Amino acid sequence: MYLVAGLGNPGTKYEGTKHNMGFDVISELADAWNIPSSGISMKGMYGKGRIGSEKVILLKPLTYMNLSGEAIQAFVRYYKLDPETQLVVVYDDIDLEPGRIRIREKGSAGSHNGMKSVISCLGTDRFVRVRVGIGAKPPKWDLADYVLAPFDKESRELADAGVRDAAKAVEMIVGGETDRAMNLYNQRGS
Repeated sequence: MYLVAGLGNPGTKYEGTKHNMGFDVISELADAWNIPSSGISMKGMYGKGRIGSEKVILLKPLTYMNLSGEAIQAFVRYYKLDPETQLVVVYDDIDLEPGRIRIREKGSAGSHNGMKSVISCLGTDRFVRVRVGIGAKPPKWDLADYVLAPFDKESRELADAGVRDAAKAVEMIVGGETDRAMNLYNQRGS
């Protein structure tokens, strides 16, 4: 079984914002694989189903971004999952242009507070993550204002392509093809 967690902020106020790319990827996967939301538990909204032949739980933490690790940790503990082999975390990244994705099997959180929370709560940085590009903040913009703002029309189209690619990458990872996904998506646009 895999836990696929997309980071974001709950509520209509945050729908379509740059910081909700993880939620967007979870929605894309849920639609593609007919995985309905089963409910709300352990600080997260989740759905259980299959991607290909693999059982998955799709999770949107409802703790707000900076406490995302609390919900992920609760699901990892409850289902007795090994983060290194059974967890995929999807989130936005300002260091990648909209439409680009990057897959890693471990690493630091960088400046991303949601990932800082996940790493802190799990006590490890050894888990697969899929970063979805949102582009760098413009000069003189506050970072929080930038990530909580919607995309302009052109960037939204690119970001939507990134969401679709990230969902495809997750499908490959869950299917045991992490290296293939990294080779395919990490090279694009390099």
